[in-house]
Amino acid sequence: MDTLASFVQKTRDNLGMSARGLAKKANIDLSIIEDIESGKDLFLPVTIRQKLAKALRCSLEDLIALERGYQDIVVSDDVIMSIRQRILNHETDIACPKCGQPLVVRIAKMYDLEDNLVLQPKAHCSKCVFQLRD
Repeated sequence: MDTLASFVQKTRDNLGMSARGLAKKANIDLSIIEDIESGKDLFLPVTIRQKLAKALRCSLEDLIALERGYQDIVVSDDVIMSIRQRILNHETDIACPKCGQPLVVRIAKMYDLEDNLVLQPKAHCSKCVFQLRD
C-alpha cells in the first residue's frame, strides 16, 4: 500500500511536474509539498487536500485513504492526566500525543455553583483533530 508521501510524489512525477510546479498549480507553499512528500505531514487540512487533489487530478478519497487515521490512535488516561497537569503548571511546549505537533494550550477560569474558582486545562492540536476534553 502506498503512503500519502509516495502517492503524491508518484502522481506528480507521472504528470511531469516538479514539486515547485505542483505547489504553483495547487496554489500552496512549496514547503507544504515538501513536508507531504517527506512524510512529515500525514493528515491534510481540508483546503490543502482539495487543492492537492485538483492539481494531481485525483479524487479527495484517494488522498483521504492514505492519510494517517488519528482517530485510531488511543491515548491513555495517564497521558491525558499528564497533559492536564503540565498545562496547570503553565507549560506551553507540549506535543500532541497523536501526531507530535505542538498543542495550543490555555487555562480556562470557571466558577462552580458555589462561586469557587475552578481552573480547567484546555488544549487542541495545531495539526490534527486531537482535543483535550472535559
